Amino acid sequence: MSLTKTARRGAQVLAVLAAVLFSGVLQASEADVKRVWQILDYLAVDYAGAVKDGKVVSQSEYDEMKEFVLTARTKITALEAKSEQAALIAQATELEAAIGARAEASKVGTLSKALAKHLVAAYPVPLAPSTIPDVKLGAKVYAENCASCHGTTGDGMGPVGKALNPLPVAFTDKERARQRSLFALYQAVSQGITGTAMPAFGQLSDDDRWAVATYLGTFAHDRNEVEQGKKVWAEDEKAKVAVPSFDRFVGLTQNDLAESLGTKDASLVMAYLHANPDVLNQVPAGGMTLARKQLIDSLAAYKAGDVKKAQDLALSSYLDGVEPYEQALAAKDGSLKNQIEVAMSRYRSNISDRSSVDMVAASAAEVEQLFTLGDKVLADSRADATAAFLGSLTILLREGLEALLVVVAMIAFLRKAERPDVLAYVHAGWLTALLAGAATWGAATYLVTITGANREVTEGLSSLFAAAVLVSVGVWMHQKSVAGQWQAYLRERMSAALNRKSAFVMFGLAFIAVYREVFETILFYAALWGQGNDHAILAGLAAGVLSLAAITVLLLRFSARLPIGKFFSASSWLVAVLAVVLTGKGVAALQEAGWIAPSALTAPRLELLGVYPSTIGLTAQAVVLAFVLGFFLWHGRTQSKPEQHG
Repeated sequence: MSLTKTARRGAQVLAVLAAVLFSGVLQASEADVKRVWQILDYLAVDYAGAVKDGKVVSQSEYDEMKEFVLTARTKITALEAKSEQAALIAQATELEAAIGARAEASKVGTLSKALAKHLVAAYPVPLAPSTIPDVKLGAKVYAENCASCHGTTGDGMGPVGKALNPLPVAFTDKERARQRSLFALYQAVSQGITGTAMPAFGQLSDDDRWAVATYLGTFAHDRNEVEQGKKVWAEDEKAKVAVPSFDRFVGLTQNDLAESLGTKDASLVMAYLHANPDVLNQVPAGGMTLARKQLIDSLAAYKAGDVKKAQDLALSSYLDGVEPYEQALAAKDGSLKNQIEVAMSRYRSNISDRSSVDMVAASAAEVEQLFTLGDKVLADSRADATAAFLGSLTILLREGLEALLVVVAMIAFLRKAERPDVLAYVHAGWLTALLAGAATWGAATYLVTITGANREVTEGLSSLFAAAVLVSVGVWMHQKSVAGQWQAYLRERMSAALNRKSAFVMFGLAFIAVYREVFETILFYAALWGQGNDHAILAGLAAGVLSLAAITVLLLRFSARLPIGKFFSASSWLVAVLAVVLTGKGVAALQEAGWIAPSALTAPRLELLGVYPSTIGLTAQAVVLAFVLGFFLWHGRTQSKPEQHG
């Protein structure tokens, strides 16, 4: 075996070993995060049994509390280094000091919950199962594995449990139930509780553990509460807003839910959902469901003082929850679509400006009302083939027209310049962009999840790049439109002007102009597909393709008939306008992705011109427009006489 092959084989082995080791580190880190979360949840719920009015009422439990908080701080210190780790350690130290000082249970509970939320935000771990748990299976698993200790009614007085010290947890205890989430129950089943007779049930399948954890939550409620909860769930939209999905339900405590529903309704809804978790599968996956969930979490994070998390969730609410349905909204109610975008931009601005909690909450309430209207519009759209057709057609025309204008202008220019050899680079650019778009669709469907932020960053940066190139092209064209003696110029200079480097610039511009639109178009269609009326969506797509083809033919024929001076003059203005439009769209996209501050204004939106109510966006467009106009006017004066060549 040659030295090269040996080195290559060794590198491959090292890569595999590194991947295995790295995977192990990730799994260990995830397990530690979950363990710390469980400890913090346990402290928040059980500390009241150890300390009351500043006095230790159970020394053994108090010693356990001190041991647990020390373990939590130690594990946080050993986690993968991140910027948030120091703050987490400081919070853990504060919690440890509070327990050491025998602080009130309310303070320890608040500190524990805050640290747990911050921990999961800094070190995200999956909290929910892939499928809704089966409560009937949970009852069976409980009878076989848990009833002997916890009792058939969950009161902690099973035949074996009566002899244990400490006694098993009583799941019928309503006070404890108010502070306990489904994920906390799952963690206790999965990992056990140190210092007690509660073992880890790792021998059970994950489905079994989730099922029994869900069933455990039913013991604190009776049948009457379940029936009343069913009524609240059916009649009160606020309940579905507060618990939009099973993912949300998993980490929610009854006390958390009481903040939005009130104590009584929160208890009833919890009773109903623990007994009937499958109803959370019936919440529509489309529409404003995800947007609403992220908005609620964003406001909660802001109230908790976590501005960064609030900003991220607000962006996700729009990018992942609203934007995929923009075209469907626009086809039925364009005014509502604009209202949602403006309201969400204002909400993000209030967070960035660190406005009062009341102001941010009022802004969130305004957005939530618009989401409700949006859900109604989208529900109507799913049953409306005309709306699906128009939405599909609008998507393609809107996204395709800008790219078409750029590519057609390049083709027309090269034809006028009698450089068919460079045309191949332009055609290669837009064809490659289409192929890259197909690859993007494949990746987004089968390999990775392309988030809204990824989409906006791609669109924003490519828009600004295209705008910069178009400004330079517009300036060059305007210079030549007033210079005169075109045939002599073409003969003498064109070969040098359009060299191999310029040809690759043409390729790059064609690729960027088309790919940025293809990228967004594919993701829009992916969001629309499968919501019904797929035939209407395909018909709209076909109509859009035919429309773009017709526009292409008309533009090329029109440009061919123009005298070369007028052609360059018209083209220079066209690309200058496109540069201003793309500048506005690029800034807006980067604002939506969180790369640039929102800077929202109370002003109209003109999407066709890339005009959005934003101080930074309008300022950037004004700068580009001023530069282009200034150059055009200055050059027009300096070149009032025909340019002489010699």
